[in-house]
Amino acid sequence: MNHVRIASATRARAHRKMAISALKSDSSLATRLKRYRHHSAKARRLEGGAA
Repeated sequence: MNHVRIASATRARAHRKMAISALKSDSSLATRLKRYRHHSAKARRLEGGAA
């Protein structure tokens, strides 16, 4: 199941990038934090499953 770990790592990296993008977006602070936290949590879950 090596391909599953690679896919999870790729998706986790994408969610980390989305989290950073959320902080830089032109939205209210509450919206940026909500999106950042969502993507960060998703990345952490994916990394935990890949380990």
